[in-house]
Amino acid sequence: MAMSVQPDHRRPALLVIEHEHDAAGQDRIADQLRRRYGGDYDVVDERSDAAGLTTLESLRDRGLQVALVLCDRPAGGPAATDTVFAQVKQLYPEAKRALVVDWGAWADRETAEAIHRLIALGRIDYYALRPWHSPDEYFHRTVTEFLLEWERAVSVVPREVTVVAQRWSPRAHELRSLLVRNGVQHQFHASDTDEGRVALAAAGLADVTAPVVLLHDGRVLVDPTNSQLADAYGVSTTLGDETDFDVIVVGAGPAGLAAAVYASSEGLRTLVVERESIGGQAGSSSLIRNYLGFARGISGAELAQRAYQQAWVFGTTFLLMRELVGLTPEDGWHVLTAADGQQARGRAVVLATGVSYRRIGLPALEAFEGAGVYYGASVSEARAMLGQPVYVVGGGNSAGQAAMHLSRYAASVTLLVRGASLADSMSRYLVDAIEAAGVRVRLRTEVVDGGGTGRLAWLELRDRDTGETRTEPAAGLFVLIGAEPHTAWLPERIERDQWGYLLTGADVMDSHAARRWPLQRQPLMLETCVPGVFAVGDVRRRSVKRVASAVGEGSVVIQQVHQVLAAADRP
Repeated sequence: MAMSVQPDHRRPALLVIEHEHDAAGQDRIADQLRRRYGGDYDVVDERSDAAGLTTLESLRDRGLQVALVLCDRPAGGPAATDTVFAQVKQLYPEAKRALVVDWGAWADRETAEAIHRLIALGRIDYYALRPWHSPDEYFHRTVTEFLLEWERAVSVVPREVTVVAQRWSPRAHELRSLLVRNGVQHQFHASDTDEGRVALAAAGLADVTAPVVLLHDGRVLVDPTNSQLADAYGVSTTLGDETDFDVIVVGAGPAGLAAAVYASSEGLRTLVVERESIGGQAGSSSLIRNYLGFARGISGAELAQRAYQQAWVFGTTFLLMRELVGLTPEDGWHVLTAADGQQARGRAVVLATGVSYRRIGLPALEAFEGAGVYYGASVSEARAMLGQPVYVVGGGNSAGQAAMHLSRYAASVTLLVRGASLADSMSRYLVDAIEAAGVRVRLRTEVVDGGGTGRLAWLELRDRDTGETRTEPAAGLFVLIGAEPHTAWLPERIERDQWGYLLTGADVMDSHAARRWPLQRQPLMLETCVPGVFAVGDVRRRSVKRVASAVGEGSVVIQQVHQVLAAADRP
């Protein structure tokens, strides 16, 4: 008979549905979990799908949290288990879900197909191998990774940073997005909630309407600038005494971070300058599933933070929240000037400035930026879309990833695509996942208007073929269209194509900039028309607009930097 454990209202639950257990001397999964996590989580053990579903509904009705659901396949097929995972996703969209399989079961065709299908449908996050000895650290590594991801998403414990602001404040959205993309976990309280009022009163700011940031050490920031916020959580926004470097990398997206890791690890004095947050455009991706080495996928922010830490450990200097306005030559150096007047000199420069999503270009909607209209995936706002109709504009991988993430929370997600097909611009795995998740796809459709009171409430959509328009309710519009390279600040002598992308290598010699090339040797593959200045990643013409490609260019460019520096050192 199943032994249901009544959950403790103070702790999140770990639900285990283990149908059969006939291995002699082998612990049940729940027993292993209780020994390891029983002090912080309530472990609930059920023996059937029906009992598991009843427990889930009971937990939901009592307002309790579920962090993880582990369920194995009952004898006779996976259909009921599919229902369990579908119900978990509906009741607890942030709970992590895993199918438990025996070691070696991946060789069984039926099991493998079940795993592939459940992942494609978005019903499980991954699979977990049934523990067969105690302690089974491989099993526990899987569990702790799930719990870390869940805790980051829901912020169930007090954080080092708390943001209190009006729910639909554009500036609050900007601050929260900055924290998320720089890997700073935080809590958010709307100022009109009990939690928000208590936090403001404790800080003596009961009448403040601007966003407030509360730090764990008692510091209080009222409507801070981006630089003030970054300084508060320990990120460098000013240069120290050292201003001369072997290589300066402009941009801290995947390409720039890869360049920094390789440059610093090979002994080059390296500075990275970033105008916004770590990770660039990729940093806003909720889940990158096709990046090598991360079988369950990884968020753009997490990938960027790992790369940032890797570069920092090797000795890279970072200068964040600084917009560059100039790049000039000076006696064998390249001098970079920031908007606030700070300067740094590099013997070589790697431009990895990336691209931004294009603006939607409708004044009526621009007025709602940060209050229902967002550029990028805006992971920080996904939970606010719970039970609401949401629209995503774009046909690329980033748009697909955003739609899948939002489908965890929103009542409906509609992907608006100007083109006639998703397959032309999106990876196949995402196209399949979108279809399986029930995301609506409307091809040849564009947004032409929108409005609301204080926040976005409706959109007007137009069929590009028939011209027909229709108005639909919308709580969120996430715009992920096109790309505009960050090159306007560069001097004119650095050649660009008509869209603003930087020319490198053979493209330099095929353009009218060839006559300005001052050296006898040809430009290196990633070198611009200015010797010693390189371009990598999305900002470079002809680059493949994928994270892995950007990382590859960022690592390869350092070999070319070495060649330039070695040539300069020769007598």
